[in-house]
Amino acid sequence: MEKGKISAWQLGAILYLQSMGIGVLVIPGITAKYAGIDLWLTPILASLGGFIVVYVAYTLHKLYPDRTIVQAAERILGRIPGKVVGLGICFFYLHIAGLLLRNYAEFLAVLFLPKTPIVVLSGCMIAVCAFAVRGGLEVIGRTAQLIVPVFTLLLLFLILLLLKDLTPEKALPVLEHGMLPVFKGAVRLQGFFTEMLLVAFLFPFVNDRNKGLKAATGSVAAVAFTMVVINLVALFLLGKDTANELYPLIVASRYISVADFFENLEAVAMAIWVLGIFLKLSLFYYAAVLGTAQLLDLSGYGSIVFPLGLLITLLSFWYVPNVSSLFQFFTMYPFYAMLFQAFLPMLLLAVGWVRHAKRELKGG
Repeated sequence: MEKGKISAWQLGAILYLQSMGIGVLVIPGITAKYAGIDLWLTPILASLGGFIVVYVAYTLHKLYPDRTIVQAAERILGRIPGKVVGLGICFFYLHIAGLLLRNYAEFLAVLFLPKTPIVVLSGCMIAVCAFAVRGGLEVIGRTAQLIVPVFTLLLLFLILLLLKDLTPEKALPVLEHGMLPVFKGAVRLQGFFTEMLLVAFLFPFVNDRNKGLKAATGSVAAVAFTMVVINLVALFLLGKDTANELYPLIVASRYISVADFFENLEAVAMAIWVLGIFLKLSLFYYAAVLGTAQLLDLSGYGSIVFPLGLLITLLSFWYVPNVSSLFQFFTMYPFYAMLFQAFLPMLLLAVGWVRHAKRELKGG
């Protein structure tokens, strides 16, 4: 069904961008609401969830090589129960893709293009993503490989221009209220880190499988490090006010003023976010398309790319009638994400281990 192959480096680039795609703008504000000035510690603790999910996905891959998590569920649970679980996983990724699309359109409409209809913004983005998905995993991998350096350089450029305005003393005192606030902030980040389960759709198509696990775990570490840096920059610049900002990076870009030339660089922050959200949405879209095609036992997934793209667009409007309901859902998202991307895969792995052990005993 999927003829393309990706390298371990491309796998790492895909996972890094899909985690930072939306997080680069919203993570400081989310974590500051719970952890206060200790927000920079939350990604370190939250990354444990990412490492666990990657290990679970890799172990499932070792038990059932050449099979995605949707196919593995059918082997583990049987045909009907496995397809029900696979359907749940596919719907989850379709649902979140719709929310991502709406978040992207609302962000651009509110901050940059207020006179452009949201349906136009959504339609343009989903069309571009559809062509990427139809091109296959190899196209997505090469795109990620090209985007990562641009994404990193633009982010580094913004941070360097902000250095003169940063005040490290705003991070003191450290752990004034203990570890509980940090833990609460880390729980809110689990939605981002458990998304590493998408690697369960990618491991079967990695050229050098021995390097796949290293690339995936390296990606988790890189995401955690980037989140720490972004949180520190927001904290050093905005202090306790970080918790009051929805998009701290956008606010931070407005502080930039260098020689009356580099000023009001919101467009750079927007470019960083659009690059990331494009890759993230494409990957969720791809997982939903590939999983659905495998559920339906199709010979290829090209025929369902555009119909599912239309469904994602409809979900973005049907389930999210307004911006307030969108952000209300995101408060519950970590628990929703952990259910489908942590607890369910762990259950599949546990059952798979038991069945594998029974087969070995019978064989012995």
